[in-house]
Amino acid sequence: MNVLIVLGWGPREIHQFEWMAPEGATVHDSSLYLEHVFPLFKSQQSAHWQPAIWGKPVEPSRVLQEDDRIEWLRGLRVDPKVARRERFQKQGSRSAGLFATKRPGAKAGY
Repeated sequence: MNVLIVLGWGPREIHQFEWMAPEGATVHDSSLYLEHVFPLFKSQQSAHWQPAIWGKPVEPSRVLQEDDRIEWLRGLRVDPKVARRERFQKQGSRSAGLFATKRPGAKAGY
């Protein structure tokens, strides 16, 4: 069966591999294939990689189906909520957000 493996290696750096997987292959088997065709993946196994199929997280034991797209995603370095909060504190409440620019003569909040 034909499977597409996508590796999000770094910011704006994506690698794609087509794999003719045997029947009954799992997501974990795709990582073994990926180690073979992209040796750097094996050296980075200590990093947290999250497998997903078509954008939905899955367990490594999931059996693959025809035309699956397996995405190996890097773990987040910073919690998005924390990053947003820190950006907002740096910018200040007056210069950030939806109401940062106002029309001349407009009421507050519009």
